Amino acid sequence: LRKETIEQGYTSFAAPTNVGGRFSVLTSVGLFPLAVAGVDIKALLAGAEAMAVDPTWDQDALLYAISRVCFHDAGKKIEALESFDPSMETFGQWLKQLFGESEGKEGKGIYPTVLSFTRDLHSVGQYLQEGTQTFFETMILFETVERDLVIPASAGMDFGGFTVSQMNQCLEKGVITAHAKAGIPMIIITVPKKDAYNLGRLLYFFELSCGVSATLLGVNPFDQPGVERYKQEAIEEIRKLRVGK
Repeated sequence: LRKETIEQGYTSFAAPTNVGGRFSVLTSVGLFPLAVAGVDIKALLAGAEAMAVDPTWDQDALLYAISRVCFHDAGKKIEALESFDPSMETFGQWLKQLFGESEGKEGKGIYPTVLSFTRDLHSVGQYLQEGTQTFFETMILFETVERDLVIPASAGMDFGGFTVSQMNQCLEKGVITAHAKAGIPMIIITVPKKDAYNLGRLLYFFELSCGVSATLLGVNPFDQPGVERYKQEAIEEIRKLRVGK
């Protein structure tokens, strides 16, 4: 569409050629669709900038990166990325690509998997509690919620009158306590609230942490040679289709 864009005088944004897709959220590649979706990208960028200059980043993010590498070296090859907020599941899908594509090289890396609680507690909660301990958990929690609902009295004495967030907090504490007693290593990342500003902080936190942990593992966090190989093989199969015609 570049030719048409120039001819018609449309506003366009350049996609940086030196930034991999998984690291491009804070460039025009990610910011434009976020803006169209209604996200306050100025607040998002302000959050990322605040995290970049926050001295606690040097401690928290470095500690997170080092902890991941220590778990890896201790045989914990799987990271369960978890949240009790269903809307964070797609954020988790981005984390899965960020860490998987950046670290999974040369026989190294931590396999990232995304769990949405409480739904996935019904399917893999038993495994987390008592299964093969080849994993560690990274849980993202929010201190406050934007909207809440009161559970009606018809739900019974155990639940009626309380809010959904209160029930969620009980589940959060219950899972953390039970898993801690089982000896499961956990990293808990607490965020004040879920908004564009704090999302920007999280984006910066994870991108830089990923770069540090991959480097500590001894791999280049910014290439993806394995992905290029299967693309080349797929292109070859497409060429065979053309020859067949």
